[in-house]
Amino acid sequence: MKKGITSLVLIGLSLVLAACSLNTGVASLYKEESPLHADIQIPESFKDNAEDVISIALEQNGGSVENPDFLHAEIWKQDGSLSFPMEEVEQDENGTFYVKKDFDEDGLYFIKLHASSNGSIITPKKQFIVGELSDEELEILQEGAQEEEVDHEHHH
Repeated sequence: MKKGITSLVLIGLSLVLAACSLNTGVASLYKEESPLHADIQIPESFKDNAEDVISIALEQNGGSVENPDFLHAEIWKQDGSLSFPMEEVEQDENGTFYVKKDFDEDGLYFIKLHASSNGSIITPKKQFIVGELSDEELEILQEGAQEEEVDHEHHH
């Protein structure tokens, strides 16, 4: 009787283990990620009383993205004294995305994109300088650089 029970238990375990075996096609059931990347190009210098162009290139799956689901940009001055509302980014006839702004005030600025293509959503942010920085802005910029350096030292 014990041999019969032992045999049944072994057969039962064999069936359970066989049911748990890996299916070779299981990887195709999962969604493959295709991350979206944005390259924000800031002009080296800004012109007085003229619209400056910030260019944006989107890439996904090793190629450029010409028709994203959406692409918006918001720009603001670090001290909060100036903020441009979020707006849809324009595209020229060559497929290049851009934002045109007239920066009347010197200072530390940020641009943040809100972009989506094929289910991938990104919100990259980049800082840039227009004209001369105040002492306070220089201090903020230096503190930010020191924090980044400290963060990098902790990664071993």
